[in-house]
Amino acid sequence: MTVTVVVRPSGGQYSASVVGMSTLEAVRPTRDEAIAALESQLAVKVEAGELIDIEIGKRGISGLAGKFCDDPVLRDICTEIYQTRDADRPQ
Repeated sequence: MTVTVVVRPSGGQYSASVVGMSTLEAVRPTRDEAIAALESQLAVKVEAGELIDIEIGKRGISGLAGKFCDDPVLRDICTEIYQTRDADRPQ
């Protein structure tokens, strides 16, 4: 799982937080410690099933790309179109 984390100085320490999740934040003396602490918080949430991965399918015209690549009817249609095109070309 990949999440976007913002790390910034905060009052002499470092704050690491997950973008869009204000409840997940760790403040520690060093940047590395803040990131490690946040990673630990995330691990607990993942193990508890509170954070999961969801794959979002492509939408619109992009969602059709490759959808019919193995369809034999499409191959027949393409063959007929190519034959018609080739027959119409001057020799």
